[in-house]
Amino acid sequence: MSIEKTPHTTHGSRSHGTTRSRSHQHQIKHDKHCSRGPSEFQIMCEPFVAIHRKMELLLDYGQLLMQNGANTNHIQRDMMRAASYMGIPPQFVHIHITYMTLMLNINDEKHSYTVFRKTPLHGVNMTILSTLSKLTWKAIENNYSLDEFEDHLKTIKAAPPKYPTPLLGLAAGLACGAFSILFGATWLAALVTVICAVIGFITRYICHHYQINFYFGIVAASFAATFTANLINTTFDSGSIVYAMVSCTLFLIPGVPLINAVDDMINNHIVSGMTRAMHTLLIVSSMSVGIAMALYFDHVSTFTHLNITPVVVTPIQAIAAAIGAVSFATIFNTPYRLLWIIAIGGTISVITRNILIVDFGFTIVGASFVASAIIGLLALKTYKLLRTAPLILSIPSVIPLIPGVLLYRFLFGLLTINSLTPDNLLFALRSGITGVFTIICIAIGVAIAHIIARSYLDRKKEISLHKALRERQKSLSE
Repeated sequence: MSIEKTPHTTHGSRSHGTTRSRSHQHQIKHDKHCSRGPSEFQIMCEPFVAIHRKMELLLDYGQLLMQNGANTNHIQRDMMRAASYMGIPPQFVHIHITYMTLMLNINDEKHSYTVFRKTPLHGVNMTILSTLSKLTWKAIENNYSLDEFEDHLKTIKAAPPKYPTPLLGLAAGLACGAFSILFGATWLAALVTVICAVIGFITRYICHHYQINFYFGIVAASFAATFTANLINTTFDSGSIVYAMVSCTLFLIPGVPLINAVDDMINNHIVSGMTRAMHTLLIVSSMSVGIAMALYFDHVSTFTHLNITPVVVTPIQAIAAAIGAVSFATIFNTPYRLLWIIAIGGTISVITRNILIVDFGFTIVGASFVASAIIGLLALKTYKLLRTAPLILSIPSVIPLIPGVLLYRFLFGLLTINSLTPDNLLFALRSGITGVFTIICIAIGVAIAHIIARSYLDRKKEISLHKALRERQKSLSE
């Protein structure tokens, strides 16, 4: 704080009194000036000025990322960039992230501030993730004040979903129908799959609307979808409709949390990754319970032994892969402008996997790894051109590769273990192991290009960030 000097005088006491009066007037003016608070330059360039507000905004920012499907590495990276925008050096910022808690500490040798926030609700919203990733760069480049940054956060949080609920239900049905085509179903079986999946989606929506327990909602949705498929299969006695029973609940498979769980663990965020994995295990277990309840009185022997491995590669598979990827992208609220890119990505991933399996004798694990690695590399090459984050392009594109059927086959086998023969038990165990290893390989494949290029990319981003911050500081000082 600057101190104003009082003018020197050699007059008597009267003049001295006048000097004190002038000094008092100067002090009043100075106090009024100080009451306006710190300048914008001080706020954005000095770490501990307006620190409480900065930390609340950082928590708001991180919470939005956490609630909408970002992995731990993504949350930490973007929060650090937001802190840099607010004038807080990276060495002062310490972030601890668990599945439901976000903790932030900012300290130096003289100060230490810690805040945390619970985040119990988790979903997937690719539009919010894409917008948040661009917000910090825009804030630095356009010299956003904290008020402007907060207004943008509120706008992002309050934005309605891009797709209405009926369209999401149709997307869930089309995704499952596309998967049934990939498994070898007829068009009639695919149509039945769409109908059953939509019924399951409606059931889950009703449970969510009435705030019924999340996992019970999964049980109810999988029961409704599978029971409908089984009823149609029994009524028409069609062998092809059994594919509907395999595929109609796949829209419930938590693809993004599964990939994030593996990503967290390979990036050494073990606790968060294990919690995500347990959450997905509970979802798949709930699905298995619903399926077992639907088939309890009318068990279909071919249900758990139906071959879903491709034996030929056809153009229909390419179309089905595109539909499946776009349908899941719609469920994930992905921006419109990226849907056609994701359709191409889904086609590339599925056709690559199928060619490797059919023509080169790859296992589903190895073929899925190669296909997802190609998608991860393509996403890394094109994300700047498309102005979005790489994972927003890659994750919906590889969702059709996730072997959800194998996971709930394994859990379904455990639920019916009393009636299983040794061969059936071995088959269920093999399905579970194959499913788990395939998911791990998909997650590693998506991330491997970024892992290999991380040092180069991080260094490049750091240079760009420092350049933008210097330009912003120069602009503020002027």
